Amino acid sequence: QVQLVESGGGLVQAGGSLRLSCAASGRTFSNNAMGWFRQAPGKEREFVAAISRLGDRTLYKDSVKGRFTISRGNANNVVSLQMNSLKPEDTAVYFCAARASWNIATMNLGDYIYWGQGTQVTVSS
Repeated sequence: QVQLVESGGGLVQAGGSLRLSCAASGRTFSNNAMGWFRQAPGKEREFVAAISRLGDRTLYKDSVKGRFTISRGNANNVVSLQMNSLKPEDTAVYFCAARASWNIATMNLGDYIYWGQGTQVTVSS
């Protein structure tokens, strides 16, 4: 069974940092573009960051550019999101997602077919 499991969420003060990890099991995701999305209470799920299968291309939501960094380690099937200078508006449940094999990284939520259960990130002011 294919699973994506997020970890690393928590409560942090504004200006702080968190590192989210997404571990894949059940199959390798080295041939899949991966992404991070988030959903705040009462809002739709939105794109945060994505990375190509080789890790040579990354995409970011404008509001997180320069603060968040997505990376991947295909040897251990893990995708990470380093989040620095966190703001209260970053508070949300963060989801890891994967596209079908051999597809490019995109910002479109509908392009991703594998999803984790999410991890809560809360940034206090």
